Amino acid sequence: MSMPVGQLRHSVSMARHTTWRVGGPAARVYEPADSGDLARFLASDQAVEPFHWLGLGSNVLIRDGGLPGTVIRLHRGLSSLQDRGDGEIRADAGVACAKLARECGRRGYTGAAFFAGIPGTVGGALAMNAGAWGGDTWSQVVSVETVDRHGTLHDRDSADFSVGYRDVRGLNGEWFTAATFRFQPGGDPTALKARVRRLLAERADKQPTGIASGGSVFRNPPGDHAARLIEAAGLKGATEGGARISEKHANFIVHDGAACAGDIEALINRARTTVQAVHGITLETEVRIIGEERRDDA
Repeated sequence: MSMPVGQLRHSVSMARHTTWRVGGPAARVYEPADSGDLARFLASDQAVEPFHWLGLGSNVLIRDGGLPGTVIRLHRGLSSLQDRGDGEIRADAGVACAKLARECGRRGYTGAAFFAGIPGTVGGALAMNAGAWGGDTWSQVVSVETVDRHGTLHDRDSADFSVGYRDVRGLNGEWFTAATFRFQPGGDPTALKARVRRLLAERADKQPTGIASGGSVFRNPPGDHAARLIEAAGLKGATEGGARISEKHANFIVHDGAACAGDIEALINRARTTVQAVHGITLETEVRIIGEERRDDA
C-alpha cells in the first residue's frame, strides 16, 4: 500500500498565500499530505533549512525579498477533525480555527465559540496562544502532537509547556502537528451556532473585514490596548505607500492592493516609534515579520 506524498514546489510567490497579500518568493514550498508524510519529508535530504511554518497566512508579514529554505504549508494536508466524544476533539494543525468553532457548535460543545474570531489555523493558535473575546487556545488543550527536525513524531501533555499571553514556551525544536481539546458537552447546537454568528457580526462591526490585513499587529500592553494608544497618537488613517492604519480599528494595517511588504513594515515601525514618543510605551508586534528585504541590484 503506497503512502501519501505531498507536493514540493520551487520559487513560489508568497503574496497569494498570506492574508496581507504581499510577500516575495519562497525558495521552496512543501505541502505535506498528512503528518506521516511531513515526518518523512523532514527526515529526507529534500528538507532544506530554515523552515517557515504557514497555515492560512494570517499574523505573518513576509518581506519583499522572500524566504530562503522551505515554507511548510499545513492547511491542506493536515486538516482533519476527530470527535472523540464527551467534549474532546482532536484537530490537525492545519484546521482553520473558525472550522473548529463551527464543528464544536454543531456537536453541542461549549467553550469553543471564541475560535471563530481567530483568523488562522490551529497550529498558529497553539504556537502563540491565540485568543479572542476573552478566550485563549491553551485553556482548552489536553495534549498536543509535534514533529522534530529529524521527522520523529511526539505526543506531549499540555503541562509540558509554559503558556502566557500570546506566548508559548517548551517546544524545544519541535513543531505542532495536532492538538486534542476538551470542551463542555451538552450545549444546544442551535444556540451555539447563533452565538458564533453574533460574535462574527460583532467582529465585522469593529474590525476591518473584506480587505487584506494580517490581523492584530501589536500585542496589547498590560492594562491597556494597542489600538487605543495608536489612535490617541493620531495615527488612525496614516498611510505608507499602499498600506494604511485602519480607520475602523487602529491595531490593524490594511492593504488596498497597491502595497508591498516594505510599506506595511514601515507603517508598523512608524506606529511603534510614535507610540513610544507620545505615551512612553514600546509596543511589541503580534505578527511575525520574516524573510529578507528586497535588494535593488544595479
